[in-house]
Amino acid sequence: MSSKIIRDALALTAITLVSGLALGAVYGITKEPIARQEELAKQEAYQEVFPEAEQFQTVTLDEELSGQIRSGLDEAGYTQDSIQEVTEALDDEGQRLGYAITVLTTAGYGGEIQFSMGVSLDGTVNGISFLSISETAGLGMKADTEEFRGQFAQKQVEAFTYTKNGASEEDEIDAISGATITTSAVTDAVNAGLCAFRILES
Repeated sequence: MSSKIIRDALALTAITLVSGLALGAVYGITKEPIARQEELAKQEAYQEVFPEAEQFQTVTLDEELSGQIRSGLDEAGYTQDSIQEVTEALDDEGQRLGYAITVLTTAGYGGEIQFSMGVSLDGTVNGISFLSISETAGLGMKADTEEFRGQFAQKQVEAFTYTKNGASEEDEIDAISGATITTSAVTDAVNAGLCAFRILES
């Protein structure tokens, strides 16, 4: 083996090592600020879907409760949806008003969609607030508009359906034109949140 090959191999190893250390250092520096920003975004989303709440208290999703929710979602057909976090919305006296539930679906056209939804104790959906969505610009991204999101707000239904012919019933959502997959993904995910709510209250 020539000395040039050895030198090149050593140089490549050194570059790889330095790059790895640099990436590790950057990750270490940015990890905490990113986590803080994500937590802030969640708190803002909770407040948006439960504006009358004074505080939010995290519900511990232990193995038993997580299993019950997962089984309930699977039985209802929401296999691509999962409950990421549940908090109780409390008033200024610490009384429960309902839940802020963070839902993740993998059924979006552009990949994962994550949002928080507020559900009052009587089962009324206060609204939804997106945390992450990467659908097609001008089509699926219309899901993150008041015109679409507002259709879920202040509705007390067993489950939502979507229609392409104009919503005429309380449980109907107008589909986004040209974005049926996104519409279906979000609608099912909201229904998954309602399913989880009923399990939490059972």
